[in-house]
Amino acid sequence: MASDSTTETSIDPFDQACQAVCAPGTMFEIAEQEIDGQPSKVFALAPSSIRFLFEMAAARTDDFVIFEDDRFTMPEILGLAGQIGHALTHELDVGKGDRVAIAMRNSPHWIASFIAATSVGAIAVPMNAWWKADELLFALDDSGAKVVVADQPRIERLAGCAEWETPPRIVAVDDEGSGSASAGDMPVTLLSDIVTDGATMPDVEIEADDDMTILYTSGTTGRPKGAVSTHRAVISALMAFAARSAVNELVSTGTVPQPGEGPTPVFMLPVPLFHVTGLVPVMLGSMVSGARLVMTYRWDPDRALELIEREGVTHFVGVPTMSWDLLEAETFPERDVSSLVFVGGGGSPMPPELVKRIENSFPVGRPSLGYGMTETNAYGPSTSGDDFVAHPTSTGRTIPLVDMRVTDPDGNELGPGEEGELWFRGPNLIRGYWNRPDDTAATIVDGWLRSGDVGSMDEAGRIYVKDRIKDMVLRGGENIYCAEVEAVIYEHPSVHEAAVFGVPHERLGEEVAAVVMARQGESITAGDLAAFLGERMASFKVPSAIRVVTESLPRNASGKILKRELRDTMVEAE
Repeated sequence: MASDSTTETSIDPFDQACQAVCAPGTMFEIAEQEIDGQPSKVFALAPSSIRFLFEMAAARTDDFVIFEDDRFTMPEILGLAGQIGHALTHELDVGKGDRVAIAMRNSPHWIASFIAATSVGAIAVPMNAWWKADELLFALDDSGAKVVVADQPRIERLAGCAEWETPPRIVAVDDEGSGSASAGDMPVTLLSDIVTDGATMPDVEIEADDDMTILYTSGTTGRPKGAVSTHRAVISALMAFAARSAVNELVSTGTVPQPGEGPTPVFMLPVPLFHVTGLVPVMLGSMVSGARLVMTYRWDPDRALELIEREGVTHFVGVPTMSWDLLEAETFPERDVSSLVFVGGGGSPMPPELVKRIENSFPVGRPSLGYGMTETNAYGPSTSGDDFVAHPTSTGRTIPLVDMRVTDPDGNELGPGEEGELWFRGPNLIRGYWNRPDDTAATIVDGWLRSGDVGSMDEAGRIYVKDRIKDMVLRGGENIYCAEVEAVIYEHPSVHEAAVFGVPHERLGEEVAAVVMARQGESITAGDLAAFLGERMASFKVPSAIRVVTESLPRNASGKILKRELRDTMVEAE
């Protein structure tokens, strides 16, 4: 992708806003501190543990969670969390540093269980709700979970686990009113049998560098790794998101609203809570910022639009494919989406065509995009509004808490516009991978986290993400960025979804392939698309194998398209 950077003025409004928001004496004052032997920037006023933020949230008495058609106030969520925390400590003998796995779909019980585990000093281990028995077994054994809190569908999958290295205590959330549950020969305890009305959260001393979460990576290239974050890392990410929001307000309006001022933000959570985006910036961010959280049982764009209209959702935070889904939904033209202020999220690059469609399709809502990872607790550069429209291939800039650089294969820093691997540094990074010192050493180098992504940085500090290093197509010595080809495919008016990847080629090593889904009511042929692309990009980038399908492309639980599955299917068909 060509950089779309422009000449900056001598006084950059974004830099000025960062200096004002993060100045000495402010809520987001930045100081220097050593973490794990490495100098790091930190928020000077950051609390020592997540408990402090939960205690702040206790001042709220309003609705916090809207789950389908049910409403839950903050006191109800925190009251349930206190009961579960008491049961973890006094009934299940969970102590500081023990791992508590959470295996269930998005629900109020998921949120309460997470609050409880992290408040009593345990390490929360959110588990992918789409995992099958073997995958659940792997993560439970790998993390050494002492307890797993699960809903009925996950309980049934756990029954398929043939062998356990260290059996956890299985606690069933009785959401479906079954009154009983079983997991093969493993005993199952009903949560309702061990919680006590009126029980409160036990007092536990938690330090900033105590471990708080283990989030398993998606595992698209093999067994997932458990990314371990401390309380400091998660809190730093939350405060970084809040600081960035203040910077955006200062740039766009010239003022920063004080807490409690202005209308209540309403976030829609279309992604799973076990995904870092759903967990940190959306769920935890909403809890401490005063926002309401709208959740659905499963992703359905028409249902999402109904709730956006009914609840006055202001922020839609998903993966780009979900924004496409909203725009393509049959009910989109008839729904009132005027409450939306930001439409976007993260998880993958947003095609420039989608940036334009969001900008032109919502009465108020502007496109937004963030670039983060599980390993950064979702925080990284972000962009929205005018800057995003002006620089649609950029993922924006970071506030000064987080440093970024672009390096060559030997780790040498590159200059503006040069492409290399993107590296992160900041207090929001994971401390490493659970029981994987070699993977940790390969990923975190002298305090810098290697992203595995190819990109560049312009003179103003905007980041341009090109592709995953391992996901690039190397065709006869030419590096082809899949995201670049996808962006052009999305310019075709009949394309709804697209995935580009490499397939083996005897002479070239790899060849470019694509699978596309046409928009409803329209058709497209492989030849038509190849001709369309041939007019807009170099011939070596045009996919030689194009497959047109009528059904949605397969995705993982976080909404990302499963390219490996598509690649395997195409290779097998040859």
